[in-house]
Amino acid sequence: MSPSESPRFFSEKEVANHSTKNSCWVLTGTRIYDVTGFLRIHPGGEALILSRSGNDIRMEMAGPPHRHSENARRWMEQYYIGELDTDGSADEIQTARERKKTMDEETSPISKCSQVNLDTDLVDWRKPLAWQVGNLGEKYETWVHQPVNRPIRLFGNEFMEASTKTSWYMVPAVWMPLVFYLSWYCYTTLAQETTRLFASTDYSFLVHKYSFPLIFVMGMVTWTFIEYCVHRFIFHMRPPAHNYYLITIHFLLHGQHHKSPYDGSRLVFPPCLASVVIGSFYLLLTKSFPEALGVSLFVGGLFGYVVYDMIHYYLHYGSPQKNSYLYSLKAYHVKHHFENQRAGFGISTTLWDYPFNTLIPEQTFQKTQLTLLSTGGRPSPIPLRPGNQPLQ
Repeated sequence: MSPSESPRFFSEKEVANHSTKNSCWVLTGTRIYDVTGFLRIHPGGEALILSRSGNDIRMEMAGPPHRHSENARRWMEQYYIGELDTDGSADEIQTARERKKTMDEETSPISKCSQVNLDTDLVDWRKPLAWQVGNLGEKYETWVHQPVNRPIRLFGNEFMEASTKTSWYMVPAVWMPLVFYLSWYCYTTLAQETTRLFASTDYSFLVHKYSFPLIFVMGMVTWTFIEYCVHRFIFHMRPPAHNYYLITIHFLLHGQHHKSPYDGSRLVFPPCLASVVIGSFYLLLTKSFPEALGVSLFVGGLFGYVVYDMIHYYLHYGSPQKNSYLYSLKAYHVKHHFENQRAGFGISTTLWDYPFNTLIPEQTFQKTQLTLLSTGGRPSPIPLRPGNQPLQ
């Protein structure tokens, strides 16, 4: 709903009727939000929202157990659909319905899914963004970390644009056959008992075929460290505000993902682009170690990369079971996107956030006296912004 449009009004009965997976509405005060499209990707799981459908969620937004960030509140405004009609005027509600039908017919699918104001935003969303973001200068850092729920177009050229997108299943489809083949190759080569470490010294020793699983796991662990370093020092570098090219490179590498974290076509790396980096690691390891040993480390790392990309996609679109490892990992990664972009660099694991002191801290809450309204059993209002307006 555009900020310039008049609000639509719905009765309490209408709001109460939208409490299923197919249509789920919630309120903050008198403001109504259709969060149906958010159920699947909600970090806490869809059941938490469904159990509060039709109700005021201001207390849940303020915590405990989780205090929602300003970015989370800004994100929620994308689902705003209207106001609660406390007077119950049937004529007003009918008028609102007719106005909603007209607006839905006139509004494109892209503009429905976002509160981006095409006239006032810092970039022109109707044009490719790749060559615009570099002009944001010192405003880029703030802009790129204010997420929106809409697709991004990077390039005007169709081929270049297509090369930046890929479906999640392409990653295992391309790389897992190579993992299986190289695993077989490494095991059979090591079985020939010709691979020795430090072969040119008096301390050489045989690399036995039964050591392959251990080397494979070492490659996976090595990948998690590479994953952490790349995410922290490359993807989250702070490009100089005056450098157009570094800002553009940062946006293409990772900034576009933080601006539109639920753009499903850009949650995993396209195999063509990834092959350049993967090939470089292959050459580095095979030149640094005996071939069979280097390839064994490489294939473990390659498998770790596939697992990482699949986990990353699932953390954005999956619904893990509550209290599971992936459930906590999903909540952790969402905090990285919406609250603390300078911490929480581990994706498939938080292992390396501990020694490098980049772990996202747990939230703490002061004990406060909460009272209930005398009618409806709803929580007392939490102070909102003046005029109860959406965050900008």
